[in-house]
Amino acid sequence: MTPTVVMWFRRDLRLADLPALHAAAAEGRRVVPLFVVDPAFERAGVGRRSFMRAALMALDTSMDRALVYRHGDPADIVPAFAAEVGASHVVVTQEHTPYGRRRDAEVARRLTADGRRLVGVGSHYAVAPGSVTKADGGAYGVFTPFCKQWRAHGWDAPLGVPDVEWYGAPSVHCDGPPPAVADELIPSAAREFHDESSVWARWESWLPAATDYDETRNMLAVDGTSRLSAALRWGIVHPRQLLADLADVPDPTRGHEVLGNELGWREFYADVLFHRPATAWENLNPRMEAMPVDTDKAARRRLTAWEDGVTGYPVIDAAMRQLRATGWMHNRARMLVASFLVKDLHLPWQWGARHFMRHLCDGDLASNAHGWQWTAGTGTDAAPYFRVFNPVTQGQRFDPDGEYVRRWVPELAGRSGKTAHLLGGGLLDGYPDPIVDHAREREEALARYRMVTSARD
Repeated sequence: MTPTVVMWFRRDLRLADLPALHAAAAEGRRVVPLFVVDPAFERAGVGRRSFMRAALMALDTSMDRALVYRHGDPADIVPAFAAEVGASHVVVTQEHTPYGRRRDAEVARRLTADGRRLVGVGSHYAVAPGSVTKADGGAYGVFTPFCKQWRAHGWDAPLGVPDVEWYGAPSVHCDGPPPAVADELIPSAAREFHDESSVWARWESWLPAATDYDETRNMLAVDGTSRLSAALRWGIVHPRQLLADLADVPDPTRGHEVLGNELGWREFYADVLFHRPATAWENLNPRMEAMPVDTDKAARRRLTAWEDGVTGYPVIDAAMRQLRATGWMHNRARMLVASFLVKDLHLPWQWGARHFMRHLCDGDLASNAHGWQWTAGTGTDAAPYFRVFNPVTQGQRFDPDGEYVRRWVPELAGRSGKTAHLLGGGLLDGYPDPIVDHAREREEALARYRMVTSARD
């Protein structure tokens, strides 16, 4: 009898360079492809749910509609499914998020009780979280030394697509894919780069632009980033595949190095969360718990204005409207809106982080939480709290022609160049007056910071 093994797909929705799939298909086994529609994911925003569904449809097509969907708690579904198809074990890509580790531990326990095994192979990262440590075995809390060790550690070369004997739908009962999101609610970023072919077409067409990535990545109106963050989050492409291409560039530039380092930031944040799971929603630096933040009704009104993109600061409003419309936001814009929420509005960074997770197609717990904490000055690298981005001058610097602002804030269509970033809307052009005065709130933010540091000293 041909041995049977279950390949349980999660955040690895591809066939190429998938070590777990190679392990599952080894020794002539027939592979039952499974995806569990976990009720826990129902709380995710429309962006992530719609992107995931599109990626699953593409994965299913790539395996001739063999993918089996089951709905329910993985701790119940996976062991029962393995018994149903007579599988000796279930193969997965190792998970390193807090929820993923708890889930897999329980699934493994139940499989073991039934005489079966959960086998974790590979990682969602070029270097698995927990693998890069300091000389004393401790975890890094600063990016630059982490990145140096991460590069020195290195990673395996990408793998191709293995020969697989699929044994799945329709021979095995399938509950059907996750519920579809209403078409009018699907953000535009969920409609692109959700299958391997479109991801590689985008990467290959964009890679020549990476020569100047160190400069163009910050320009808001320029196609200066890969836009593959959601594809990386869902494992449609593996980071080491991109890193391998960067290593093969004939004449690498500073731009290529910076692009590789940006992938390193993703790995760094995953490593930090692996070692400190509570920092998904708590400050990495516990001393910053004493920082006063506003949470009253007035604070909630300021939050709503920020979420809706009606703060009266053009670049902030453009970024927040881009997020609502597309399910994606430019990385420079993410830093600007985060700084504005924390240091101009004095709101908890967790409020902004939750809004991002509700709307981003690429919403990744580690990158989101620690990206916000970097800006808030409560997390890694100790980015100085007194670094407060000026939303007017930052907009003028990184959107000098006003193209980005005019695209997302049509009320300002009549303004040109750097004037698109100037304040003073009101009845003149139908654009609201600023909800706060940046200069005043900057001083307030610094005063609050001094309260914390003086109390600590």
